[in-house]
Amino acid sequence: MDSDIALTDLQGQARVYEESNGDLRRRFRQQSVTQREFTLPPADRGKDAWLFLAGCFMVEALIWGFPFSFGVFQEYYTTHEPFSARPAGIAVIGTSSTGIMYLSCPVLFAAFKRWPHVRRHCTLVGLAINTVAVVAASFATQVSHLILTQGVLYAIGGVMIYCPTILFLDEWFIRRKGLAFGMMWAGTGVSGVVLPFVMSALLTRFGFRTTLRAYAVGLIILALPLLYFIRPRLPLAQTSLQRRLDLSFLRTSAFWIPESANVAQGLGYFIPSIYLPTYATSQGMTGTEGTLMLALVNMGVVFGAIWVGALTDRMHVSSVTALCSLGAVLAVFVFWGLAVSLPMLCLFSLLYGLTAGGYSATYTGIVQLVKGHDTGADTGMIFGFLAVGRGIGALASGPLSEALLHFQTWKGEAKLGYGTGYGLLIVFTGITAAAGGSSFIARRIGLN
Repeated sequence: MDSDIALTDLQGQARVYEESNGDLRRRFRQQSVTQREFTLPPADRGKDAWLFLAGCFMVEALIWGFPFSFGVFQEYYTTHEPFSARPAGIAVIGTSSTGIMYLSCPVLFAAFKRWPHVRRHCTLVGLAINTVAVVAASFATQVSHLILTQGVLYAIGGVMIYCPTILFLDEWFIRRKGLAFGMMWAGTGVSGVVLPFVMSALLTRFGFRTTLRAYAVGLIILALPLLYFIRPRLPLAQTSLQRRLDLSFLRTSAFWIPESANVAQGLGYFIPSIYLPTYATSQGMTGTEGTLMLALVNMGVVFGAIWVGALTDRMHVSSVTALCSLGAVLAVFVFWGLAVSLPMLCLFSLLYGLTAGGYSATYTGIVQLVKGHDTGADTGMIFGFLAVGRGIGALASGPLSEALLHFQTWKGEAKLGYGTGYGLLIVFTGITAAAGGSSFIARRIGLN
């Protein structure tokens, strides 16, 4: 009987051992799953990071390439019915699109800080709005209709895609942040090389209604699959611990000095992209040659954004903005101001895109500069207010450039490009380009 009791005890102990061993195995499996779930993909390298950057590049190309190729539409709208009879405000279409996208950034960044879980959903909603905007623009019969659709509504959709991309990119790239942002922004340039020729050919053959509808279809086909790769790197819990907005950086000179230079540069930056095709045709060149000017500016932007972004990782940001401004001033006053022939205009377009076009790639350096003075500053909000500065320039440059062109200053009096009626535009663009480098002077005299 004692042996039966002992055997029973042994069997009970074995069951307890098996149950505890099974419990340990279950806990180990759960812990392994948990570890796998929270293993972060590496930053700055790896398949996931580069696929994300490739997606950013293409989305940037599709969303921003369209308004940055507006010069082709500007030339078409001013010379074709139903808009040529009353062309006032056509320049506002393109500048309102880019301007509102820039100006809306702080609002979106603040919203995403408060509700981070909606960031990915916003990209889909934004694409839908973009598509509706382009289709609606194809039914326009007045310039005001185009401003509301191709300008304002398109901007609303575009910024809903753009802002989450900026926030996610800040998570995926840390040591190579400047290069990564430069490569993403180069997408606008690549698109700006291809789109002007495509749009010009479609406008000539099919008119603006079919062209806009075709682009809407292209947006859905090309952009929708790419949004899969536009995703955050960090788990949501890690990105939503602090929801309080810290705007104390707005009281520092470290922000306002480069921001002032940014606004000044933006006032003139968009003028060549708006008017180069029209300028070329006014000098007796063909529409294709005018489109070539715009494409060369955007080709310069491709390389400019990348090299400026790489320089920003290695040099003080004020030195980089000074280099951009110096090259842009040379391009405007020499190659545009003295240009009435195709070769000179080609040189201007390429050099201007390479220098002025790379200016926004310095934003990562400005962010690091501001955060060096205010460690609590939020990256998204700094970017947002830098974008506001750019947006002010974009919005103002439309009506401002129309007013400057209306005066026809020095036409028939000055020589070469300065005497074509565009002389005041050329000088204004050059002055604002020079002002874009003013933060370098401020740093040299100890203001920053």
